[in-house]
Amino acid sequence: MAVELNGIAHIQLTVNDPERCIPFWEKLCHFLSMQTLIKGDGIVYCIGSRTGILVRGAPAEQRNTPFDQDRAGLHHFCFRARSREDVEAIHEFVVEELGATMVRGPEEGPWAPGYYSILFEDPDGIRVEVNHVPGRGHFDAGGRLGPGGEGPRSER
Repeated sequence: MAVELNGIAHIQLTVNDPERCIPFWEKLCHFLSMQTLIKGDGIVYCIGSRTGILVRGAPAEQRNTPFDQDRAGLHHFCFRARSREDVEAIHEFVVEELGATMVRGPEEGPWAPGYYSILFEDPDGIRVEVNHVPGRGHFDAGGRLGPGGEGPRSER
């Protein structure tokens, strides 16, 4: 028997620079129609938009290790936007309001039919993608896993 999930309930991030990262994440979450549920010294937890983001500061004795996308663990995570225009609005917000480090601005990508995304970093270097894929993406007709599709790829 297989079970189909209903998305990701929450993501918890531990950051080295809570003084910069917690306000960054709280402002981003509010822009993404989330509300602050918990806010305290070194922690914020926002919920809404069918997910939750909890950000907490690492213990002081653990804060000297910079984030590294090539180390085992989280490389990045991706929010799914409802439209290309939403991706562009989020891009404008993270650049102008948050001063995020952009890895790449809005562009189409080869990962799925109609894939459109941005990729940026929080103050600690944690990468966040926001994408829009029209319709059912890979499950639509013409998609890899849709009717008549090519099926799974053998490489990424």
